Amino acid sequence: MSRTLQPRLPATLRGTTFDHGQRRRMVAELLLAEIFQGALQAGQHLVIKDLSERFQVSSTPIREALVQLEGVGIIDFVPNSGAVVRQVKTSDVKEVCQVRRALECEATRRACGRIALAELHELAAAFRRIKSAKRRSRSFVDKARELDSRLHDLIADSCGNRFLAKEIGRLKLLFRAFRDASWERRLADNDCYRFTEEADEHLAVVEALIAGSVKQASRAMSCHIRAGVKYWSRGLPT
Repeated sequence: MSRTLQPRLPATLRGTTFDHGQRRRMVAELLLAEIFQGALQAGQHLVIKDLSERFQVSSTPIREALVQLEGVGIIDFVPNSGAVVRQVKTSDVKEVCQVRRALECEATRRACGRIALAELHELAAAFRRIKSAKRRSRSFVDKARELDSRLHDLIADSCGNRFLAKEIGRLKLLFRAFRDASWERRLADNDCYRFTEEADEHLAVVEALIAGSVKQASRAMSCHIRAGVKYWSRGLPT
């Protein structure tokens, strides 16, 4: 079994360190993690008052997080029943990846030539270190996650189309929840070869961007997203 995230927000989020938007995002992330890890079951009702008490935040970020999850197709608002967890199937993962591929390949094409070479070379060196790492510890996975997010964010932010970047930003909560669930399963099963594969795929994207090859960069991004479909599907609760 994959590791289940703690249902309480970190203590710092209950204070004034984080703003309202960050609280909402953290609630959405934790709920997604619980859904994808099976702690929250399909058909289960999500009651705002109960979630507010459990997470120790006001009802406003809870309500907004539920609206956000409804917007990415993970919960439904049912008349007279409130928020209900949808069943997430393998077909949903495939469809999400189709959308992701369309958005991020276009962003990669548009970002080519817009990103500072120094930053790309720094990322390339980091992905090479991930590829060559012998020990697959928790810190290794955290670093791989950080680099994955950094590259995809950099491409979206550099695409020069604010509507495209905004749509990727809206859906990346879902993309990363699938990623994290699959990576947790890999780590729990001591099946870490995928981390090396992903580093190699990321490196292919970065090297194409360094070379200024729009076609090669887009193709590398497409291959990366296609390769991840089966791993994301395996991260779903059985």
